[in-house]
Amino acid sequence: MKIKMIVTDLDGTLLRSDKTISERTISALKKCRGKGIKTAYATGRGASSKIFAPDELFDGYVRMNGAAAYDGETLIYSRFMPIEKLRGLLTAADSAGYKIAVEYGDAHHTNFNITEKWPEILHYEKADFNKINSDVEKLYALAETPQVVELIKKHLADGLHLWISNDGFAMIMHEEATKSRAVAVLAEKWGINRNEIAAFGDDTNDIDLLEYCGVGIAMENALDEVKAAAGFICDTNDNDGIAKWLEENVLEPVGADSISARRSNESILRADIESAPTESRFIRIRKM
Repeated sequence: MKIKMIVTDLDGTLLRSDKTISERTISALKKCRGKGIKTAYATGRGASSKIFAPDELFDGYVRMNGAAAYDGETLIYSRFMPIEKLRGLLTAADSAGYKIAVEYGDAHHTNFNITEKWPEILHYEKADFNKINSDVEKLYALAETPQVVELIKKHLADGLHLWISNDGFAMIMHEEATKSRAVAVLAEKWGINRNEIAAFGDDTNDIDLLEYCGVGIAMENALDEVKAAAGFICDTNDNDGIAKWLEENVLEPVGADSISARRSNESILRADIESAPTESRFIRIRKM
């Protein structure tokens, strides 16, 4: 199988724990691009992704879990949310004293100081949610109590979906804002079949991407349910997992059928993972 496109998540996948990319991984991605292979990243981050992912490594990127896809710097796919679908939730949460924010226009509009939690976010504004009139890429809240979650569910509008993490982060997106949908648009733009894409991920918001692409690779540090959805498991994000896999399977493949052979070997490990008990880090709720 010939790989023509590589897609990677950022946090926990391409980025090491200290939020840097290793020189070995940078070299591997550059070599792939030198062979004519397209590269992209797909992240839940917004504008802050630019801080960690150098432009010279990528031909395109997906932000906000799939709310926006870019070919170079050209927006080619967007699934934003009308502010009127969110205003009731925003004002109710704000009145209750819950920490909540929206992202649009490369900035965070929030009712709390988000740099205390995410120091790398440079652009945020204290918002009056009654005065925002723009469509929104992402809404997020700190789900610090069950009451926050219940309020979000109560105000969740049709056509949106909610991700809730066990570490207290809730995110609302357009129902068509997924990594797989956005990557599919990029691939079509570049004339690439889904079976010619290799994708790397570690968290549950990567599962649809790994299942969509012809070759899905989970990091060794990935959640068990992500490993179960992948065709391969590579080394950890802190131990050059992406670089090692690319070197072995794309840059210096053993043979034409090496990827298929390794997928067969990995099936034993996936079977063990699928039979093991798991605790999902994210819960997805869709309002129909």
